Amino acid sequence: MFIHQFYTKCLSEASYYIESNGEAAIIDPIRDTQAYLDLASERGAQIKYVFETHFHADFVSGHIELAKKTGANIVYGPTAQANYDIIVAEDEEIYQLGNIQLKVLHTPGHTMESSCFLLIDEKGHEHAVFTGDTLFIGDVGRPDLAVKTDLSREDLARHLYRSINEKLMVLNDETVVYPGHGAGSQCGKALSNETESTIGKQKTSNYALQASSEDDFVAKVTEGLTSPPQYFPKNAQINKLGYTSNLDDIMSQSMKALSVGEFKTLWDDYNMLVLDTRTPDLFSQGHIPGALNIGLNGTFAVWVGTLISNLDTPILLVCDTDKEEESVLRLARVGYENVRGFLKGGMQSWRDADQNESLVSNVCPVDFRMNPEGKTILDVRTPAEYEAGHFEGAINYPLATLQANHSDLNQSDQYYVYCKSGYRSVVASSILKAHGFERIFNVKKGYQGIVDPASTCCCNKSKSN
Repeated sequence: MFIHQFYTKCLSEASYYIESNGEAAIIDPIRDTQAYLDLASERGAQIKYVFETHFHADFVSGHIELAKKTGANIVYGPTAQANYDIIVAEDEEIYQLGNIQLKVLHTPGHTMESSCFLLIDEKGHEHAVFTGDTLFIGDVGRPDLAVKTDLSREDLARHLYRSINEKLMVLNDETVVYPGHGAGSQCGKALSNETESTIGKQKTSNYALQASSEDDFVAKVTEGLTSPPQYFPKNAQINKLGYTSNLDDIMSQSMKALSVGEFKTLWDDYNMLVLDTRTPDLFSQGHIPGALNIGLNGTFAVWVGTLISNLDTPILLVCDTDKEEESVLRLARVGYENVRGFLKGGMQSWRDADQNESLVSNVCPVDFRMNPEGKTILDVRTPAEYEAGHFEGAINYPLATLQANHSDLNQSDQYYVYCKSGYRSVVASSILKAHGFERIFNVKKGYQGIVDPASTCCCNKSKSN
């Protein structure tokens, strides 16, 4: 028996390769499937099944392409309905994989088709359970992401309580828990940085499993839920209805190196979105006016899906050297497939052509902290972060809602913007500048730098590309 976890940090997502006696299964594959194919080839195994724990909302699954390339069957749990060929398993149905078995445990709650897969090893022991978005390390799945259901989140939370207690908590304490996500995922509230645990450890450490009753559980898991990113229901629908686009074709069509002239023509004539995926520091030091900065070095997929409302938006990319392909791939993972090309040579080619560029003025946290008087300060963290602690006088304008709420601000005013560490504040600054706000100052290192008494001046005014 062989188990390998693939962890995609950008999505905070875990997928799994399980193999026994030359037969392999993949659980919850991401869109780019080559890594699974390569591992199977290296080990001389045939992929027999693709198991899906539910219709994912936070990424486009690779299940359809993987099945086409390998002939594997796609298996969902009970009640799943898709517009492509799948096997709808029965609760507690067993699938043989070499010398081991995978047992379907229907665990509705996160969504109604949600299921976990219990791995029974060669000796008949309950070795591990792949819990998808039903049970995380330190948390449980949020009960408000089901596709087109008339059930309330409280109704779903009650289903989740029963599922966890009747199907998972009865497993042996030594059973390994392999979840679908880790810290950073929007599919839960308090996910751990750990990517595996055991049933026994979760019984004692998971806050949701400490509930004294079903009503207490419902209250705990629904408290403080914020609206999910707007792309979640769109990705869930893609995964439910299926897709015809091939990732290889998407990459080929998107990887067009555009000269400055070609780039400007597309931008001017078709009003395309310029997405700059460089780091906040490089974006601040010089960028194309009107560009949206979402750096690859942060939670790129989540912020793309939160801030770019239409999956079909035509996008022009500005990237660090050799990061063009990664940018296209990470966009496709969450359903954004309409990239028209990238600026060849990046910002340096733009500068060499004497084109206008814009800057984001940076302020070091020491100067900001020492001279707060007269500043209008925007805290772009979440309301929960703001309530937990903020700089005196700061106004909470969460990044997720800034596009909708920027008109409440005065374009002629001067604003100082901070987040937790400096990533989101530059994204916010790029949004404000694109809407005509020129007097924007980004507080480097964010709130962490502001409250850290050991902070030193960190501003670097030199340009780089």
